[in-house]
Amino acid sequence: MAAPVEIRIPKYPPCWDSCGSCRTEQVFIQSVLVGPGDKVKYDDTVLVLETGKVAVDIGAPQDGTIIAVYVETNDPVDEGDLVALLEVDA
Repeated sequence: MAAPVEIRIPKYPPCWDSCGSCRTEQVFIQSVLVGPGDKVKYDDTVLVLETGKVAVDIGAPQDGTIIAVYVETNDPVDEGDLVALLEVDA
């Protein structure tokens, strides 16, 4: 069995700090769309971030089964934070 794949908050675009148009407040989890045991396909939305002015979908990096979710709705997050684990389909 392969090691689980980590799903992390991606690196924020550099413009978020320079222009401030998209990210006006703390970034938080708007909604969690999966739970342990859920099957996902590559790029299926697993959660949605809220940045203050825009919502950003975070997709599955590969096909597989969600084995753990570490965030809940309204949790604050930062880039690099671990949000879920995925067992990759063989």
